[in-house]
Amino acid sequence: MLLAMQIGVMGCAPVLDWREVRPAGSGVSLLFPCKPDSQSRLVRLAGMQVRLVLLACAAGGSTWGLAHADVVDPASVGVALAELRAAATANLSASSMLELPLKVDGATPNPSSSRVQLAGRLPDGRAVNSQVAVFAKGTRIFQATLIGEGWPADAPDTFFSSLRLSP
Repeated sequence: MLLAMQIGVMGCAPVLDWREVRPAGSGVSLLFPCKPDSQSRLVRLAGMQVRLVLLACAAGGSTWGLAHADVVDPASVGVALAELRAAATANLSASSMLELPLKVDGATPNPSSSRVQLAGRLPDGRAVNSQVAVFAKGTRIFQATLIGEGWPADAPDTFFSSLRLSP
């Protein structure tokens, strides 16, 4: 009987196990559907080298991520956001793009902040969809990404609407 109950509970376990994540030093909180791993690397954005921190995990056949960096110079924020969005589009050789609403509590208003849905292909040729949001708080820039072949209908809104920046 106990084994049957355990099997029944495992069968009902959600594919997406939402949890709040607050990456150290970022000033952001959001919900991830899995426990993200963290890594960082130096990248070139807005004509300068910056340390980009990436948190990412895979759940429900999709990859969920948040990248953040401090570009230091306020004049570089808009350029860096546009470059992040352009890189996401190019990485998928996106064949279509749909603008989506983006509201991040605590974000600094910036005309380059946006959320888009992309359809494209991975380097191995597999067709995928992606949603990407780029936004900023002061000189700290962020890119939230969801990429996969498909996901539950409410999952993208749960992920993107959970984004909050501390005051």
